[in-house]
Amino acid sequence: ERGCLRAWAAHSRALVGRWTTARCGGEARQLRRQQRDEFRELLLSIRGLPATLPALPLELTVLYNSLLFTVGTSDSAIKREGEEIRQGLLRVLEACGACGQDLGTEELWEKVLQEVTVEELQAPLHCLAALQAAWWLAAGQLGSVAGLFHLLSTAEDPGRAHCIEGQNELLSMIKAWQVPPEGASLPLVQSAKDLKEILCTAAAFLQGLQELEAGNFPTTLSLLQEAAGGFCSKKILAQIYTCLGCCAQRMGKPQTALQHLKRALQVDFQCLPALSHVAAVYHEQGETDAELQALTLLYEALGKKPPATASSSPYFLMRTELLVHTPVLTSLLHHHHPSEVKYLLAQRCLQDGRVADAVEHYLDFLSLLQEGLHQQVPLDGSSALPRIPEVFLEAASALEQAGRHQDAITVCEEVISRTTDLIPRVLQVEEKLEQPECSLPGAELAGTLLSQKKESLCCLAWRAAGYLHQGWAWAKLGESKEAVTQFSRCLSDLLRVQLHGSGIKQTENLQPEVEVLQKIRLLALIGRGMQFLELGRHKQALLDFQHSLQLSPGDPAAASYLVQALWKLNRKQEAAAQWQKFSQSCPGEDGQQKGQGRPLPLYLVSCLEQAVFPHSEPLARSIQDYLEAAAQDTS
Repeated sequence: ERGCLRAWAAHSRALVGRWTTARCGGEARQLRRQQRDEFRELLLSIRGLPATLPALPLELTVLYNSLLFTVGTSDSAIKREGEEIRQGLLRVLEACGACGQDLGTEELWEKVLQEVTVEELQAPLHCLAALQAAWWLAAGQLGSVAGLFHLLSTAEDPGRAHCIEGQNELLSMIKAWQVPPEGASLPLVQSAKDLKEILCTAAAFLQGLQELEAGNFPTTLSLLQEAAGGFCSKKILAQIYTCLGCCAQRMGKPQTALQHLKRALQVDFQCLPALSHVAAVYHEQGETDAELQALTLLYEALGKKPPATASSSPYFLMRTELLVHTPVLTSLLHHHHPSEVKYLLAQRCLQDGRVADAVEHYLDFLSLLQEGLHQQVPLDGSSALPRIPEVFLEAASALEQAGRHQDAITVCEEVISRTTDLIPRVLQVEEKLEQPECSLPGAELAGTLLSQKKESLCCLAWRAAGYLHQGWAWAKLGESKEAVTQFSRCLSDLLRVQLHGSGIKQTENLQPEVEVLQKIRLLALIGRGMQFLELGRHKQALLDFQHSLQLSPGDPAAASYLVQALWKLNRKQEAAAQWQKFSQSCPGEDGQQKGQGRPLPLYLVSCLEQAVFPHSEPLARSIQDYLEAAAQDTS
């Protein structure tokens, strides 16, 4: 047995020596796999004999090295607790004549550290405990890690295991742990000292992310700054600075956020999520030029082939990135698809009135769509992209504003043709559609029907908006009759919706989809009325404006056009009365009424602008002159 132990120990030293010599070379990845397999075979050979105290230091050291190579070969996050560690602890108890098969892992560690006092086993047990802590950190079991290091500290010195007030308990416990000296006869492939530094960094990073999610921003900053000063690769350091930037942004400190995010890019320019957060900060600050510049850089960077990713650090098998993988970090480091960034560029340009740039970006995006974009980008809510018909309608809006009316009509025709077969002949909608409680019978079926109804409403809104945009485009081309036809098709489509409830004027209780339909109907009525005025069909125009005011009382555009229609019909006394009525209402309130509630879809904003009454001052002067003349006649 002693001969076997000497041979195994020599083999273990040789494996560690080979790794120490060759780990920096290009064949390091292949070597890791080879070393992993050889350490596994060596461990199996040792475990082929009954557990004995003289053999345990070697066995636990081989187990430690074997697990490190297992972790190091994957380059991915640790996903499960090491069962091998548990088997090692049971072998320790077996050698000491004890048993722990029925104990959980935490209880097993407590039993081993409290009952096993053999001096030669303390160093390998502490190293193995550090690996156990790594597994628990990766699983988010921070309480278990703190408990384990409390046990390690009390085992070393019962009076030393306490946390200084104001310090983080877990970090204090890890820092208080005294790393056992490494014996020359049983070398380690990664020192316990390095592992301690990695545990400190990972613990600070993980807790910082937890506090960020909970909204405890000052604590988040403290923990993330602790992590940034720790032991990690450039990749992880850039991620930490990105999280610091996001925290500062949520605290309302945009300049601090930008400093952290720029620092992340200086450390690792491949940390592209930092660049997207930079754009978001500029967007919040209204600095459109800087935002568009950041988005352009992001789009260009995403289009370049990233450099070949070498192992994060060939020197270390256990690394911080293997221990930190939480949903909040995944969300903060979300990588945009190039087409998502292209859409954001188009959207921001359209919102800022940079019509020519918006058109260029939208057309680029639509060409990406032809290349099978829907197969590349998840449309499950995690993407920055809206529904595809909405993008088409936004593109049509941009084309209209750029004076490319015929192109806008063509794009809208695509939306109309693709949604026609998706809309039922009649769509009954309650003013307030409510999701049924899951516990009620038939809730699942009711929920499905509700989703189908909402989808039908969306399709109807897109198709009606397509006709609406075509109406405005034909109007701009001077084709009033064709414009009236498209506005009429839009209104005819909306007749499919049968709204049940106390009244359709109070839109605050409507679902978003129904509210959008009501706004489209209002804009179509005003648009058609305007074209009737152009054609001299003043009575029909008057009817449309009256219906508009029934739909949206106090709407300034509809009210102004109503007065104009009455004036053109030579019903000047009524026109003057209506003008006085509307002018007495506070203009500020009317303006606010239009913007209350949910924001209007971007594809409708240009239609809203085109519906604004352009002749307010001349009409007001004419009516004022009429009223003064009428007053003189009376006197």
